[in-house]
Amino acid sequence: MANRFTRRALLSGLGATLATPALALAPTRSLRPVPRGAAPIAVAPPEYASLIRDAGLGGQVTFAVADAKTGAFIETHNADVRLPAASVAKAATAYYALDRLGPEYRFVTRVLATAPIVNGRLDGDLILEGGGDPTLDTDAMADLVLALKATGLIEVRGALRIDARALPNLPWIDPDQPDHVSYNPAIAGLNLNFNRVHFEWKRAKDGYDITMQARARRFRPAVDVATMSLEDRKMPVYTYERRSGVDRWTVAKGALGRDGARWLPVRDPAAYAADVFMTLARSNGIVLRRGPNVLQPVAATELVAHESAPLTEIAADMLEYSTNLTAESLGITASRNGGARPPSLIRSAREMNKWLNGAVGARSAGFVDHSGLGYGSRVTPQDMVRILQSAAGNGALKPLLKDIKVEAPGAVVRAKTGTLNFVSGLAGYVDAPNGRSLTFAIFSADLERRDAIDVANRERPPGARSWARRARGLQKSLIGRWLALSV
Repeated sequence: MANRFTRRALLSGLGATLATPALALAPTRSLRPVPRGAAPIAVAPPEYASLIRDAGLGGQVTFAVADAKTGAFIETHNADVRLPAASVAKAATAYYALDRLGPEYRFVTRVLATAPIVNGRLDGDLILEGGGDPTLDTDAMADLVLALKATGLIEVRGALRIDARALPNLPWIDPDQPDHVSYNPAIAGLNLNFNRVHFEWKRAKDGYDITMQARARRFRPAVDVATMSLEDRKMPVYTYERRSGVDRWTVAKGALGRDGARWLPVRDPAAYAADVFMTLARSNGIVLRRGPNVLQPVAATELVAHESAPLTEIAADMLEYSTNLTAESLGITASRNGGARPPSLIRSAREMNKWLNGAVGARSAGFVDHSGLGYGSRVTPQDMVRILQSAAGNGALKPLLKDIKVEAPGAVVRAKTGTLNFVSGLAGYVDAPNGRSLTFAIFSADLERRDAIDVANRERPPGARSWARRARGLQKSLIGRWLALSV
């Protein structure tokens, strides 16, 4: 598309860096000495084709940038090509959830009883009911137990039952990821610690001391639903097997240093939550036995409850830290609030796509989940811009996006990043120093190179880190170009 910016000089100091254009904002004034008192000679910023060429990414690069007030596209490149959005999809999910649920929506986790408490005894079942809260942690669960103790409960004649029906029970987000990556956890209506268990090792006299804990800031109970065994090998680092209701991990001794820790995914969130709740209850004098999960509505009375932070806070944290479980929980909950009962991520994503392509004005949104982790998700940059333009109308999304640092005094960039192996995206808003605002989306992908990676190397494939660095440099260079041309 032809450039429609006015080619004027950039504000004093903007882009006056000596870094290469592919890694920083390119200078737009001549660096040649000029006579004292004379104005610097204005030069046009590099053409986007040269910026793309210098980045050396291979594959495809696409972008679209529009005037935020009018919505008119100003400059585009391959803007109708559908590429993976990676975690940029979370911006669309946040907008979807804010519209369907409202900014003050809160997830509620409840403890229910199927009979009255009489003299401290419950002649019935205790039900731990999840509301889909993706942020529930062990500390919050401990507070639930303390509140339960304050009711006077000391004995439960029935069983502890878990109700996780608020969301579909899914063992992972993307089945094509390595077993051990914590960004690909299970999903359920009752989630705990982002459905991760904390594995820690410390060198001891006779080998290593290892722990598997439901760790939070105040409490860190050991768990029974996940175990770790050390084996004398160098590779693979981890192996995983689910057997007899337990996540059974092994780790290669040769891969461990003196000490360290990492989070591992949990595949049965209901069992994990029950394990931790029973441990915390026992430490407060309430002994429970595990009963079957709740599969149908049960007549019960609320005893205590925990409310999450409002949706705006949850969405802001999701956009900053790019938590996949949060995105999926928000997206499915939004779909269900709209009347659908999607049994899977792809069905829920179709509900979001329908909304984006209809009410919002996108034309080809094709997400397969709400986090952007799934391989099949695709969107064009011009559609992503349309989504962001629509979101700007109510002002709810823009303040939640992360500040992106650019070497342009006075410019403010708020956007969502996205990174997968040989896939990079950035989409959001630019406020120029002169008061002009832009909406943009940039997607880069070398899908052939990505497809060549085997599953075992998908966590850190060779070359991916340097490729991502160059992609981020290109994004900043393009933003610098648009800022220069918008003066």
